[in-house]
Amino acid sequence: MRIPFMKLPLLIAVPLLAACSSTSGITSYLSPYRVDVRQGNYVSQEMVVQLKPGQTRDQVRFILGSPLVTDIFHADRWDYVYRFKPGRGEAQERRLTVFFVDNKLSRVAGDVVANDTKTGADAMRPTARVIEIERPVEEPTITRVIRDIVDEKTQ
Repeated sequence: MRIPFMKLPLLIAVPLLAACSSTSGITSYLSPYRVDVRQGNYVSQEMVVQLKPGQTRDQVRFILGSPLVTDIFHADRWDYVYRFKPGRGEAQERRLTVFFVDNKLSRVAGDVVANDTKTGADAMRPTARVIEIERPVEEPTITRVIRDIVDEKTQ
């Protein structure tokens, strides 16, 4: 029985691929891509710094965005939950809870903390800094070397 010429490469490739699947070194390089998954409301420290007691619900919604969870049993509480699951690695979760009394912001609790230590002139100062890089010592170029040789001979 003759095997058609077109099917011969296929008959050779299938056993070779099956043999490669048992090799752990090769399969670690051939793992599928896993996408990063972000869910919920990302709340940064800069956003939390803008919150002040006595702000209305609309002002808080403007700063933080719409809450992820609004509970009908706790109408004076908004929960902001953010979950980040990288393709490879452990999931990270951040929570922020905003409490209202008489439709005014009363307190904030959770993982995200306002870092408001800067006041006055320190708050206006930019956080970027300038790094001075010293100019390297110039290496002699060929024209400078030739000029030095000619100057030595003429003296």
